[in-house]
Amino acid sequence: MKKTLLALTLLSSISTAAFAHQAGDILIRGGATMVAPDSGKTPIYLGGSDAAGLSLSVDDNTQLGLNFVYFVDNNWAVELLAATPFTHDITIHDPNNALGVDGAKLAEVTHLPPTLSALYYFDTGSAFKPYLGLGVNYTHFFKEEFEAAPKTLGLSNLQLDSSFGLSVQIGADYELTDNWSINASARYIDINTKATFDVGGDSIGSASVDIDPMVYSVMLGYKF
Repeated sequence: MKKTLLALTLLSSISTAAFAHQAGDILIRGGATMVAPDSGKTPIYLGGSDAAGLSLSVDDNTQLGLNFVYFVDNNWAVELLAATPFTHDITIHDPNNALGVDGAKLAEVTHLPPTLSALYYFDTGSAFKPYLGLGVNYTHFFKEEFEAAPKTLGLSNLQLDSSFGLSVQIGADYELTDNWSINASARYIDINTKATFDVGGDSIGSASVDIDPMVYSVMLGYKF
């Protein structure tokens, strides 16, 4: 009986050691990342006043996502989220038919949202490794362009301010081998930006856009 218990204890310790992260481990992940903005609508203001019920919404977009994770010890790690640029369509909502453009694609914007996070991995003694993360995000917008139809309405010079915000996430790695793993994660990122634009050559248009997306990733990882 004692020999059996000793054997089980040794096997358990070997299994745990085989799957445990070590200080200095580097994990690189790659896969699909979807940015799903808040589905709420943002009012448009012209000259500081509500523009007859006009509002904006932002659609989802999926791109190649990359993660770089450095382990400080077997529980704590630092992660950098990167990706190819995300491009979103901005739709204008005109329920009162003020401009006759309800549901039209107003503009297209591109952004990069690099996020640096601290991760805490829970000890499970198995190949399944769940974690929680808290980080900071910087989102840079570029290639802001109005569509042809809004330009005929006199809209031009669209600009979106860069954004800083917090990020929280939950995720898990499942180790297929000592080096290869699969990962799934969901994170909330606080992204708020101010959109400004010209109307008929005058800088009187603005909208405070709370994008606040959920970001979902499914990735394959390799640990060095």
